[in-house]
Amino acid sequence: MSPPCPLTPAMSPAPPRPLTPPAPSVSPHTAVPSAPPRPPSPRPRRPPPAGGARSRCRRCAPRRAGNASLPSLPSFPFPSRPGAFPPALPRAGRTAAMRLQCEVEVVSRLLPSCGLRGRGRGTRALLSLGRPPGGARGGSVYLMVCTARDRGGARYKVQENVERFFTRFVEEGKATVRLREPAVDICLSKANASNLKNFLSAVRLAHQGTNISALPLSALVPAKTSEVEKPKTKMIITSKRDYPLTKNFPYSLEHLQASYCKLARIDTRVLCLKKLRKLDLSHNHIKQLPATIGDLVFLQELNLHDNHLESFSSALCNSTLQKSLQFLDLSQNKIKALPIQFCQLRGLVNLKLDDNELIRLPFKIGQLDHLRFLSAARNKLPFLPSDFRKLCLENLDLFGNPFEQPNPLVPNIQLKIPLTLLECAARATINYRLPYGCHLLPSHLCEDLEVAKTCQCGAACLSSFVQITVTMNLHHVAHTVVLVDNMGGTEAPIVCYFCSLDCYSEFLDDVYLQGSCDY
Repeated sequence: MSPPCPLTPAMSPAPPRPLTPPAPSVSPHTAVPSAPPRPPSPRPRRPPPAGGARSRCRRCAPRRAGNASLPSLPSFPFPSRPGAFPPALPRAGRTAAMRLQCEVEVVSRLLPSCGLRGRGRGTRALLSLGRPPGGARGGSVYLMVCTARDRGGARYKVQENVERFFTRFVEEGKATVRLREPAVDICLSKANASNLKNFLSAVRLAHQGTNISALPLSALVPAKTSEVEKPKTKMIITSKRDYPLTKNFPYSLEHLQASYCKLARIDTRVLCLKKLRKLDLSHNHIKQLPATIGDLVFLQELNLHDNHLESFSSALCNSTLQKSLQFLDLSQNKIKALPIQFCQLRGLVNLKLDDNELIRLPFKIGQLDHLRFLSAARNKLPFLPSDFRKLCLENLDLFGNPFEQPNPLVPNIQLKIPLTLLECAARATINYRLPYGCHLLPSHLCEDLEVAKTCQCGAACLSSFVQITVTMNLHHVAHTVVLVDNMGGTEAPIVCYFCSLDCYSEFLDDVYLQGSCDY
């Protein structure tokens, strides 16, 4: 038998390098320990704090705390163990963490925004995180947004599709999830801060795709009607302490009442509620109306009862309120006169002007052909305009006005003989219905043509006329009439105009034959 080769490793192993220094030689009578002594700890252990509470290592603190609180960008204290669900969420509520009620706005990043940011026009929605129906347990995870109009929901893939999380204002219930495909930002607002943190933690874990099967995700199903909150359409505020100063009004509001709030002016946030139909700002201290109220294209009712208004802006009469406004309450203010353009609010049905300082009604009030309810009690009206006889009302209240006693035999003659060229041109323009406007005539001439008087013969007169006041029974223009005075009268003086002495003479002849000056 040949001797083994000295170079064979199996037959001549190299002596192993000792890991520890060799033990010193001892005598046969010396006791040898069975195991080497444990080396001393390089860092002494800190004593436990008072009260028996255990201290936490800085490295282990995020792992133990989980996702109990989300700080601002850029860090996100998610669990470091792959597939672990945030321990801040209780076991019984893990399924609830996959659903979140808040306002959602999906903004596309591909459309040009011109440097403008959204105004928070979110829609109340239900967010669900799960797998599509019939999908495998370890398949892709989707985020579904269900609204009241679309309960089926829009789905967005989450796994390896989230570009960034914006959580600076997560404590206020706001966050944004930026997706890669499609290039949209899912903006969340008005959510419960605790639920929002847990929901974002689950979205983050689904995005990382590490052990997705560990997430207790169910199949995505359309939301029920009871689960999706409908947009808030009505808000009533009746005290100053309840008025929101730090929160915005819901963009979906259609009816807003802010009474007894001591408002000195109309809040600009109210003027951004484009869906508003009824605005009640009664019992405040408002002195002036902004022209931007006319931007509320759907506004039908405007209640400004008991304020400090001294005028009504003519800009509002030229806005979209001409067609939309149906109810207007200006009672208990300090208005002395309404502008000439007021009668362009052709859609008015109910008009309240009680307890003001009105010395006259709008000159062309007869153009309000949809007006059915008119109340102008307790003002300073000496007479009614001539166009008043064109109204067709259901209810009329003119109580408490100092009406003058009519006297048709004492006319106010403003005739100019011969007629000026301006008077002739103005009469021809109106009588022949010639078109005119600021692009054809100076603006002051257009204003004069708008206040032209109408004679009994149907002709127009501008600055050359004969004016008298006659008595008119208010039942001729209204079905129900509130008594004008305490004597039970339902008659009031009305102004009449005549374009010439001939027309005035014919009127006197008719009065003489009828034996009465009633109109």
